Amino acid sequence: MGENGVIPSQQLRTMVADGTIVADPAVTGEQVQPASLDLRLGHRAWRVRASFLAGRGRTVAARLTEFAMHEIDLGPGAVLETGCVYVAELIERLALPPQVSAVANAKSSTGRLDLLTRLITDRSGEFDRVDPGYHGPIFAEISPRTFSVLVRPGLRLNQIRFHRGTSRMTDEALAALHGEDALVNTPDALIDGGLGFSVDLTPRGPDGIVGWQARRHSGLIDLSLTDHYDPADYWSPVHPRSQGGIILDPGAFYILVSREAVSVPPETAAEMVPYMAVAGEFRVHYAGFFDPGFGHRSAGGSGSRGVLEVRCHEAPFALEHGQPVGRLVYERMAAVPDLLYGRDLGSNYQGQELKLSKHFRSL
Repeated sequence: MGENGVIPSQQLRTMVADGTIVADPAVTGEQVQPASLDLRLGHRAWRVRASFLAGRGRTVAARLTEFAMHEIDLGPGAVLETGCVYVAELIERLALPPQVSAVANAKSSTGRLDLLTRLITDRSGEFDRVDPGYHGPIFAEISPRTFSVLVRPGLRLNQIRFHRGTSRMTDEALAALHGEDALVNTPDALIDGGLGFSVDLTPRGPDGIVGWQARRHSGLIDLSLTDHYDPADYWSPVHPRSQGGIILDPGAFYILVSREAVSVPPETAAEMVPYMAVAGEFRVHYAGFFDPGFGHRSAGGSGSRGVLEVRCHEAPFALEHGQPVGRLVYERMAAVPDLLYGRDLGSNYQGQELKLSKHFRSL
């Protein structure tokens, strides 16, 4: 049965080999991450008139007959437009044993484009959660919020993390781990429901910027292109007020960075979660998985900042330097993975500071 915890890379390959994870075309090696599996878009998507969940006893396919406006062939490439909601079939299917559940999340580059991507499954009343023992197809709900995007089959927008039994670390266990292997570079580590982190609004570089605000009505982004687009065409620099801090505009999307440089030891994985569902007047993140080795010395790191994908809601909000914005929840791995973020992979964000998605040229 194996140890309880987050299932690591070597066991993910076993799940592919034994038919727990099924795909045609077959799962590739580059989809396997230290503590998760990248999921690929299939050939069909549907423009839907509303976001939905299948609900208990119902399938996604049945709900599509109720909400779908038209079917889209992704084969030649298809544009997903800002402000619309789409449901896309994924190539992978699941046949989980009774003791294994899963959680999904957007990949880092997806979240940094303000591209809301959530997993939906048959007979479920929750996004991004897969019940123990689930057998069936999986789908991605995709809603571009700021940039329209061009997608094709095989693109990887979200990822899935499998759990066997209970894996979340208590605050006591997390404090003990921090004492042995510092998880954050600040002396005042806040451990309360996870490892707390705050926003860094210190001016940096010759221009004194503290972040980036997405430009509305920008051009199309082809998600298959990397290091391609000029940031100036899509982003405006954010500078602090003379009194310090910034004011978030309602409806605007920002890329900011955490004050803390964090570390994820190889025997753990982490997930970024907001302090509250609303967190005042802004949402803090879309992409929340931190892999084993992120920022850790065993993978060549010395702490890495967490990039914050921030969307302001209905009212302007004054955000101050050092203001708490979220926490990292740490989980035990079922075994140390045979891959580590930043050491064995072409990791885009190891040692990161303030950084846009990989689709944009370096600043």
